Amino acid sequence: MKKAYEKYIPFVPLKMDHRTWPDKQITKAPIWCSVDLRDGNQALVDPMNLQEKLEYFHTLVDIGVKEIEIGFPSASETEYEICRELIEGGHIPDDVTIQVLVQARPHLIQKTFEAIRGAKHVILHFYNSTSTLQRKVVFHMDMAGITKIATDAAQLIYELSQPVIAEGMDLRYEYSPESFMGTEMDYAVEICQAVIEAIHATPEKKIILNLPTTVENCMPNYFADELEYFISKLPSRDSAIISLHPHNDRGCGVATAEMGLLAGAERIEATLFGNGERTGNVDMVTLALNMYTQGVDPELDFSDINKIKSMYERCTKMKVGERQPYAGELVFTAFSGSHQDAINKGTAYMEESGSEYWEIPYLPIDPADVGRQYEPIIRINSQSGKGGAAYVMHHNFGFDLPKAMHPEFGHIVQVETDRVGTELKPERIYELFKENYIDATAPYQLVRHSFAEFTDEEGHSHVTFAGTLRHKDTTFQVNGSGNGPIDAFFNAIHGQKMDRFTFVDYKEHAISDGSDSMAVAYIQLRDQEGKDHFGVGISHNINLAPLKGILSAINRAVSGKEA
Repeated sequence: MKKAYEKYIPFVPLKMDHRTWPDKQITKAPIWCSVDLRDGNQALVDPMNLQEKLEYFHTLVDIGVKEIEIGFPSASETEYEICRELIEGGHIPDDVTIQVLVQARPHLIQKTFEAIRGAKHVILHFYNSTSTLQRKVVFHMDMAGITKIATDAAQLIYELSQPVIAEGMDLRYEYSPESFMGTEMDYAVEICQAVIEAIHATPEKKIILNLPTTVENCMPNYFADELEYFISKLPSRDSAIISLHPHNDRGCGVATAEMGLLAGAERIEATLFGNGERTGNVDMVTLALNMYTQGVDPELDFSDINKIKSMYERCTKMKVGERQPYAGELVFTAFSGSHQDAINKGTAYMEESGSEYWEIPYLPIDPADVGRQYEPIIRINSQSGKGGAAYVMHHNFGFDLPKAMHPEFGHIVQVETDRVGTELKPERIYELFKENYIDATAPYQLVRHSFAEFTDEEGHSHVTFAGTLRHKDTTFQVNGSGNGPIDAFFNAIHGQKMDRFTFVDYKEHAISDGSDSMAVAYIQLRDQEGKDHFGVGISHNINLAPLKGILSAINRAVSGKEA
């Protein structure tokens, strides 16, 4: 990029002799405030209409958000009418507080009080910009002038609020020194303290001090230093709730919020999936589910993330990216062979151990916890390994392939992905399994058969097999005895042309298809050169399934259809 970078002024971090936030942990959920219907809405190409805003509002209520910024009612007649509909239409539950935003300007404050009449619980959120840059290039004011804008607004709001509070409204105040991150911290303390005093905040009736990273212009650790410094210097700290409104210009919104909580913040303003101006706000979903993965209850319900995502995309006309944390289409999907193998082993470990904890590599959260249990965790393309195809067969179709069989079937699937050049859907993987194993019915076929079994005086079982086999156009009879159906069948074919294999291993389990329960048998044979051959047989008869599996392995070997 040549030397154009030299025109940018680097952020100058605070000099901190001692900081405590790095040694802290997030142990409880913050107070959540959604700003989707204001900050998120004003960032849309086509802002939401009334019906879309109502649907979005009710979704936020269902999620469990208790403070919702519904708009900027003094900004336009549309915003005003939406505010009135929410209040007059009875959409706001008694335990939900609506929040309205207004600039620190008298006529807009008057209009906002008109908009909120009749509401039960309201946060009146006012703001003005305080940063060094805004004072210099926008307002052309010194610090005293900027402070006067804030305190004049606070005094007016306090005066106008007394009658509505007397009438029964639960009205609270929120002040944002916009561009807090770019404000000198000592001045941020000074202006916020002045607002606290002007609006008569007390420990019993606290003001929300919302500290925005309006433009994210420093690393999250520097912001945490600013926040800890601000809190430590604020004289009336006990009369304020410290709130954050992180934007995402550097892509660090979540980290800024998390470190801000460590530094003493108690409240977060966020949006679903991070919608907002420029690169957006902090993502409420990611922030909440990050806490969830650490054993902290976020006190929000994202158990049906697909439903929430569908509403979001429909109402905002925005798209949740495939790699968006927790909600993206592919975030619980593994293509890499090593990832697939580790997930497969983790799943088997949890089933075998009965662990009460989530212990599956590469999956920080159980997909079922966000309603994604029906999503294919492993998907197959040319990057997939030997275990991925076996995982799909197990979790999509109920076939639990023996470990020794994974490389062979994995290679069959990989050859197909190389041929088509695209991802293989589970249905195609099943077709390959069926074509290569279950349908391997030539050149040898079992035409008819019977078993006879008896137990001798010592309790030993003896099985006799009699059957008719077909090889191309020739049929022949075979007979044999053994200690079980497989042994009897092998002894029956002894001396035939197909007698070139020794038995290595066998696995059988039940699979269900609708109301039918069937047995599937996996057979591993070894030829005279020491090469292993696998076959699969399926039947309602548990004695017949392994015989079909043996013939499948032999047929695949003699016809050259193996991997």
